[in-house]
Amino acid sequence: MNGSRAVAAKFAFSSSPDLEHIVSLFVSLSVFGTDLKDMSRMVLRTNGPGQLPPGYKLVLHISLSDADKIGVFQTSKSVFNKSYPVVLGRKTLSYVVKYEGGTAETEFFVEGRKFLDENFEGLVTIYLSLLEPSTKGFPETPIFTDKVVFHMAPWIMTPNTLRPLQVFVCSTTDNYSFLKDMKELVKQSGCQLKVCHEYMNRGDRWMQDELEFGYIDAPHQCFPVVLDSPRDGDLKDFPYNELLGPDFGYVTRVALNEKVTSLDSFGNLEVSPPVTVNGKEYPLGRIIIGCAFPTMVKGRNMTKVVQDFLWAQKVQAPIAVFSDWLSVGHVDEFMTFVPAPNRKGFRLLLASPDAGYEFFRGLQKKGHGKAKMFEGLKDEEVTVDQILSSKKFQQENAFVQSCIDWNRDVLKKELGLEEEDIIDLPILFSLTSGPDKRAVAYYPDMVNMIVLGKNLGIPKPYGPKIDGVCALEKEVCSLLGGLDLNFFFIDDFAAYHKLEGEVHCGSNVQREPFSYKWWNMAL
Repeated sequence: MNGSRAVAAKFAFSSSPDLEHIVSLFVSLSVFGTDLKDMSRMVLRTNGPGQLPPGYKLVLHISLSDADKIGVFQTSKSVFNKSYPVVLGRKTLSYVVKYEGGTAETEFFVEGRKFLDENFEGLVTIYLSLLEPSTKGFPETPIFTDKVVFHMAPWIMTPNTLRPLQVFVCSTTDNYSFLKDMKELVKQSGCQLKVCHEYMNRGDRWMQDELEFGYIDAPHQCFPVVLDSPRDGDLKDFPYNELLGPDFGYVTRVALNEKVTSLDSFGNLEVSPPVTVNGKEYPLGRIIIGCAFPTMVKGRNMTKVVQDFLWAQKVQAPIAVFSDWLSVGHVDEFMTFVPAPNRKGFRLLLASPDAGYEFFRGLQKKGHGKAKMFEGLKDEEVTVDQILSSKKFQQENAFVQSCIDWNRDVLKKELGLEEEDIIDLPILFSLTSGPDKRAVAYYPDMVNMIVLGKNLGIPKPYGPKIDGVCALEKEVCSLLGGLDLNFFFIDDFAAYHKLEGEVHCGSNVQREPFSYKWWNMAL
């Protein structure tokens, strides 16, 4: 094994408890080269006579159903030959082990080749049998069999509350202002900025939608793994060509017989911080997927192949929320999580048209009805009075609020939240024209932010200026003021908001793994 990127993903294992037999298999820590350290070390220990009786054999073997899920390599004892031949795998179900005699050890390395999925719960078994010769013309028969069971490591998402390591954004011909603001935010946050340039992104700026960063973990090794979405925009080559490597894994799911929609982009995939719900602990949080409302016959949904993969990981039991009411249809358009110094260690932020109307009516009552939204943006300016005068606009936002309220109830129930754990941000929406009316943010959607430690990169809302200060920015800072956070307002209006996206849509974050180990969970 040479660390080649020809293998599209790497996996890790944890083991079953040690088995107490004279000849046994077990798993222990290994510290070896680039690829070997990604595998689980398996040692066959023998303690017996100097040699086996004539015709007797020690055989390692696997079932046909496990053949495509693992590869077993044996180390060479030659000083001059450091090869690691495959002894079990897709093409070989059994291997005769050379019996060394007396007390001896034979070393193997086990590599996982499939993630957990709908029809694979993650358990694979390697058997060791002692075969006795039979009457001539008949096969050998096992007189003793031992086994070791491995559990494939699940793919784990990382929530906003974990420390950021690297921030990924795209460079396009029109996002100079956005990049400038992002560079300052990342610098202040003490992490690295990785810019995907135009030769690679080919004009596709939606870094969040193309991929999701996660990781896999085993007692002997932990490394990042990127999940590539089936959206396959012009960024489709970036995860495989630029991220996959000897210490960076890759996995994807292809929707062969399903229609891929906007809901398959990973702005529609989030994960909560750790929560406890009705006494049940979720120490790695819970995945959140946006779907169509259950009664909608023609609604858009994330493809089954991706949902099956996410559900199969088990350690972050997913929650389905209603996002198809949005034009783009992503959960990051109406919710996010930010760290907090008290209660559960975080707050859920929700977009709220009700809070938006309360905010603008408050300005009007204070005599600021003539103050302008989008001041300085050509053909965009509108006054507070004009916003509040439209009954149609108010009806549209009442519909949006009802959708968010439905999700609010789901999230409170599934995450064990109380009202004190939720903060409503003043966001207004408008509905698209045509038969399928869906919502888009009327001004930059401040919920759609990037969270880097205590620093929040929030879309600059271009709200009414009162005494030279953006009133919307001031309101959000006030609402989040007790959380010991820092606020950076990023100008994404022309390059992202006008294209129905915001700061979070145009960025992505690789974060450090949880300190909690998934194998301590009761699965």
